[in-house]
Formats: sequence, C-alpha cells, structure tokens
Amino acid sequence: MRIYYNSKEAADSGAYGEKNERRNKMKHLRKQIAGYLLTLILLMAGIVFPGSGEKVLASGGSMTVHFLDVGQGLSILVQSEGQNLLYDGGPRSASSYVVSYLQEQNVSEIDYLISSHYDEDHVSGLIGCLNAFQVDNVIGADYIHDSSLYGSFMDAVAAHGLEVQHPAVGAEYTFGSGEFTILSPKEISKESNANSVAIKLTNGENSFVFTGDADFNCEADMVNSGLDLSCDVLSVGHHGSATSTSWDFLQAAVPEFAVISCGAGNMYGHPHADTMEKLSDMGIQVYRSDEQGTIVASSDGSAITWSADPCNDYTSGDGETAGQSEGENGFTAEDNSGTDAAAASEKSEQIAAADDSQEEMVWISATGSKYHSIPDCGNMNPDKAYQEPVSQAEAQGYEACKKCF
Repeated sequence: MRIYYNSKEAADSGAYGEKNERRNKMKHLRKQIAGYLLTLILLMAGIVFPGSGEKVLASGGSMTVHFLDVGQGLSILVQSEGQNLLYDGGPRSASSYVVSYLQEQNVSEIDYLISSHYDEDHVSGLIGCLNAFQVDNVIGADYIHDSSLYGSFMDAVAAHGLEVQHPAVGAEYTFGSGEFTILSPKEISKESNANSVAIKLTNGENSFVFTGDADFNCEADMVNSGLDLSCDVLSVGHHGSATSTSWDFLQAAVPEFAVISCGAGNMYGHPHADTMEKLSDMGIQVYRSDEQGTIVASSDGSAITWSADPCNDYTSGDGETAGQSEGENGFTAEDNSGTDAAAASEKSEQIAAADDSQEEMVWISATGSKYHSIPDCGNMNPDKAYQEPVSQAEAQGYEACKKCF
C-alpha cells in the first residue's frame, strides 16, 4: 500500500513501467549484439583478451564501482560495458563535485539513476545529475516526501519525460556485464529511512549490496525475503548508524569488505561504535570515506581489486565535534538522522555538539516540512522527533513553524 506524506496524488505508473522495461531490454540486446560482433572481429583478427591466453572471460566482464567521497551522504557510481548506474547523489554541498566526477569518468548518459530515498543527503546531488546528463531510467521508493527538494527532484525527472519507477522486491535488471536485483522496500513506511531502495549488484562471481539508510526493520524484511543477500562488498547502511547493520543482516550478507560513507568529524558520531564492533567481530575489512576519500573497486567477474588498501579502522566517529564538519573534499556534513528508538544516543550527541557550537537546535518531526522549537508542537510525536542545527534544517528545505516560532 502506498503512503503519501502530503495530500498530493501520484499517477499510476504500471503501464509506463512495462513499456520502459521493454525499451530497456531492447536497448540492452542491441548493446549485447554490438559487443558480440566486436568480439568476433577481434577473434578473427587473432587478438586475445588480457589474462592467461583465454579469449573470453569465464564469467562476468569489467565492472567498476566508485564510492564517492561526498562528506556526510552517499553516492555510488557503477560503470560496466559502456553503461552507467548512479545510486544516490550525496548532499547539496557535493552536487557539483558529483557532476564533475562523472564527467571525468566520461559519463554522458546515465542508464539507471536510483534514489535510495528522498532525504537531503542522498537525493540532492541527483538533481544536479538529472540537469547535467541524459538519464534513461529513474528508480525510487513509492512515497512522497514533504520537502521542497523532493519537488525539485520530481520536476527534474519530469523534464526528461520520465517517471520514477517503483519496482517490486525481487525485480531484476540487466546492467553491463552483470545485473542488479531489488532487495527492498517490502512495504512503505512513515519513516523515510525505512523506505530505502536496496539493491544487490552482481558481476560474475562478484557481488555488491547497497542499502541506503535502511533500518533494522527494513533489513529484517530483506533477511526474511528469501533472496540471496550474500555479497563481497557491503555499503554499510545509514553511514554506520546504530539504527542499521543488524547482526541478522550481517550474517546473511557475510561480506568480505564494508564501505562506510560518512563525513569526517560529523556531529552524529557516525560510524557508531556498535556497528564498528560488529564489523570487527566478524573480521570484515573496512574502507571509510571520512579517512580515505573516494574509493574505487574493480571487478572482472572473479576477483575485486581496490584503489587502496582497507584502513580497517574500527573506531567510532567523533560525536563531540561541534556543528557541521567537512569531509576530505570539503563538503558539509549533513544528514537526516534516523528516528528509530535505537538512535537515542545519537540524539544526545547532537545536543551536546550544539551546546559547544552555540548554534540554535530545532526539532524535526517524522513527517512534515516545518522545524519546531519544541518536540511536541501540535500533533507531533515527541518520541519520533529529533534535533539538528537550524542551518542544517533550512538547508534540507524545512521552514520555521509559525505556531511555535
């Protein structure tokens, strides 16, 4: 069942999705045929592919996964056989960086643009990419976020003559030399993070799982779905927050590597000590954008090589740093902190940070487009409300509540 965060009605996209899927299959078939013809020409010319004399790879082809350093946010670019997939675009402050990075990778067309959910630190940079590149398909969760950024995102999608596709769990898409499968969300929640579109990307024997800001409940749905969650590389949910990366989910995924995207010295203390302890206990090697910047993994279908060695730093983030901080590329650390009860410790860290910086803190409700001076204004549920600096709230599109301000 679809849940709307305001009274706006959304158009039925079922027929559109079927038509778009047929178009995608034909497009991929044409690319495959072109690839086969090129391979045949090279073989006839006596040219072999790199390796041990084999003329074709046993499984999979070349696939490169770029975990961009966007500060406190998430953005992942995947490239394979001339196709491009962009999973999230980071916060507004990193938008121009994401566009320029893609241009440096010779991206002119984005075959799949995926918004895990519509929080500012994930969707803002996608707007810039929609304005800068040709985009063929847009995938996102089937809910309406009551924020100005959500409206800007939908306008940018419409400008391409597209609609956001809302595939069901288990839907499969061919991409480059591999494919990706939709893992979540099973159903739509009132919590934005719980609506995260998670995917499993497979290239031959190698696989990657991206979960956006999926929380424990969303992870439980994935574990119970019956889908294969095992992977070589896990993009750790919600920047390493305590509301994500449950034991059950980790034991189902059993990744060899974990990549954490978070801002250096961010005010939320990401990654959380509980999450890092789990990764350490399971012997999962760790990459961190707050320490290592942009990280690139390259898969040939049987092995994964990295642009750097894992840092394997299992310490938690610095939750005592006041106000907003900057990552390696100078981006402001912004986030929509989870509203799950398990985030209580993070809220106290936010308050402590605000006391140090003297910046006014405001309350954000689970839904709505206003920020408040008190946690129980009107019909707000104080148990679901969280605090953040007023500058961050305004940057995310929230406006002051006229009732309590």
